[in-house]
Amino acid sequence: MKFYITTPLYYVNAEPHIGHTYTTVAADCLARFYRMKGYDVFFLTGTDEHGQKIYESAKKEGLDPGELADKVSEVFKNMWKKLNISYDRFIRTTEEKHKEVVKNVFKKLLENGDLYKGEYKGFYCVYCESYVNIEKEGENICPDCKRPVKEISETSYFFRLSKYQRQLENLVETTEIVKPEFRKNEVLNFIKKGLTDLSITRKNVVWGIESPTEEKYTIYVWFDALLNYLSGIGYLYNNELFEKYWSPDVQLIGKDIMRFHHIIWPALLFALGLPQPKIIFAHGWWISGKEKISKSKGNIIDPKYYIEEYGVDPFRFFLLREIPFGLDGEFSEENFKKRYNSDLVNDLGNLLNRTLNLIDKKFNGFLPDVKSDENIINFCENVYENYSERMKKILLSDAIEEIWKLVIYLNKYLDEKSPWRENSVKAEETIVSTFYGLRNLLIFLKPFIPETSEKMIEMMGLEKKEIDKFENFRIIYPGRIKIGKREILFYRKK
Repeated sequence: MKFYITTPLYYVNAEPHIGHTYTTVAADCLARFYRMKGYDVFFLTGTDEHGQKIYESAKKEGLDPGELADKVSEVFKNMWKKLNISYDRFIRTTEEKHKEVVKNVFKKLLENGDLYKGEYKGFYCVYCESYVNIEKEGENICPDCKRPVKEISETSYFFRLSKYQRQLENLVETTEIVKPEFRKNEVLNFIKKGLTDLSITRKNVVWGIESPTEEKYTIYVWFDALLNYLSGIGYLYNNELFEKYWSPDVQLIGKDIMRFHHIIWPALLFALGLPQPKIIFAHGWWISGKEKISKSKGNIIDPKYYIEEYGVDPFRFFLLREIPFGLDGEFSEENFKKRYNSDLVNDLGNLLNRTLNLIDKKFNGFLPDVKSDENIINFCENVYENYSERMKKILLSDAIEEIWKLVIYLNKYLDEKSPWRENSVKAEETIVSTFYGLRNLLIFLKPFIPETSEKMIEMMGLEKKEIDKFENFRIIYPGRIKIGKREILFYRKK
């Protein structure tokens, strides 16, 4: 029962933005879910710190590239701490162990004939750190980022990507590696057009890992970065760790880096004779208007503002609740505010306050010792099964939708039973049943809003450890429970 999950490595030429945050919060949510299911989880994230782009960014700031990498990697770590990201390893590609793994993989591929020396002539985009095909002759513009590209000619070492064309086709067609499902055709179409061998060294790039060859070329930044998924869990230097967790169960990426992850990465694993990841899930983009939110577009959304204005957990919640994971979605403060007021203030916050107020007023703050309504128990069981199924399929917004069925059910249950009335029938059972359902809600929500779930559970007079495992949701508490001190967690925003 192990679960190995990764994010891409984030490039240190910019501080964390909404795209980095989206992937990492999603990965954290899945890591927490599987820990609560009893799995031995290894969650890997980190920073990609080599390449021409880093060198040029550092020059602009009057820094050594290593100094820039040190500075920005710390910013990422601080942001992940603020967002309660529960990673097990934060890897940096400037680490010596990683460099050694990259060099040893290079040697392995050279020895088994998967690397060869040749000449490259074509166009190179410094911003994308990749060779590109020009769409219109005479227009030397990168088709992805629309920046000018350089025409270069140089001796290079090539990876025999074309050798693995049929194996890649078969992998995509017969396994679940490409997710969401609708992305499969895009990947297959690209493979079937014919794969060309990949240049994996750079002659004139000074900031990167040196090739273990007499020429001492710099190893291509993407070849370097992809290998973090191996070096991060001990490949070639900690066999026990590596054998325990390989292969990845879920690798989360943005859809803009699909070709690197769905084609080059599996081809490298074929060449190394290693098992393939089970799922590489490419999520969509947050957009503003009709444009992707990105540094290059100048429409960056800074997570710090939303964290300060609304709180860490509401920000996490919105990212994973608002749109189906895998599709593009519109990000705006108006949408955020609506979701915050509707789901967190009106639905969840109101349910907690109503329940605790009733216990306070009717029973002097002690939950009565009576049995819960079987209907509530059965409803919780059904929600848990549906929620678990959607989490396993990485349908994160759908999973929250299942949880919200219980939120709505409990609010309606209170309204219909009206236990605050003097002549209310079974008032004790109603309040105890709502309390039981609310406790289960907080167990299900913990992967999404961990800090808030723990605060709410303390307000209910229960211990944090009681929401650490999913199996606890079936526990019926004997005896009376004294509710804790209350506070307002979600303030309505105008």
